[in-house]
Amino acid sequence: MKTVKPFFLAANSKKAQDTLKILKKKYSNFSLLNANVVVVLGGDGTILSLINDSVYLNKKIFGMNRGTVGFLMNNYKPQDLIQRIKISKETKLNPVQMKVMDINNKVHNALSLNEVSLLRQNRFAANVKVKINNKVKINKLVCDGILVSTPAGSTAYNLSAHGPILPLNSTLLALTPICPFRPRRWKGAILPEKSKITFEIINAENRPVSATAGQVEVRNVKKVEVSYNLKKTLRLLFDKDHNLEQKILDEQFIL
Repeated sequence: MKTVKPFFLAANSKKAQDTLKILKKKYSNFSLLNANVVVVLGGDGTILSLINDSVYLNKKIFGMNRGTVGFLMNNYKPQDLIQRIKISKETKLNPVQMKVMDINNKVHNALSLNEVSLLRQNRFAANVKVKINNKVKINKLVCDGILVSTPAGSTAYNLSAHGPILPLNSTLLALTPICPFRPRRWKGAILPEKSKITFEIINAENRPVSATAGQVEVRNVKKVEVSYNLKKTLRLLFDKDHNLEQKILDEQFIL
């Protein structure tokens, strides 16, 4: 990137807002319309929320961690910001989309860069029928939940549920059960990008299940469809010496 025209976007936390004031004094702050890069100050949640706003899909995103984990963020350093952005490496991420029908037959849609997760809502285990491309693969999965993860999300909730870490440059999906009781030996699956995953909740009224994609949660669901949305792309910029691909590689060797 030869010319950098930043627009600064900060989370609502005091740390992020204080940083915003510092950077606005130090650098020019272009309008969102005229900027060619959005500098995001916050945590991973701030980055993940951008996928639902089409205006950010046409911009490059350079995040700096003013939150907690910051896996999708660069380290915060106020010095030489423009030069860092100029020599940064771009990573393109596609979201998964979920289409949900609740027990009242209302349809909900949402996107997520990390995962779509289904979780039981009460003391009863969830009973879920699992279909891949309209073919039944598991008639009844008895579990606390199940999730579908992208490569970018595979080191988050998916990894905590003992799912596989996926290469970032792939468009694979990880299908990972959460505390499965039956069938005991099923540990999940790795699916190609064109897969359509359908979950049908068995006895949804008595064994309620919620579905979450990004910051959208739908409760009392009876059917959830999940697939890649390759038409939408978030373009993240990372420091050359610590890009997202390297972070995911390093995550596999943390003891």
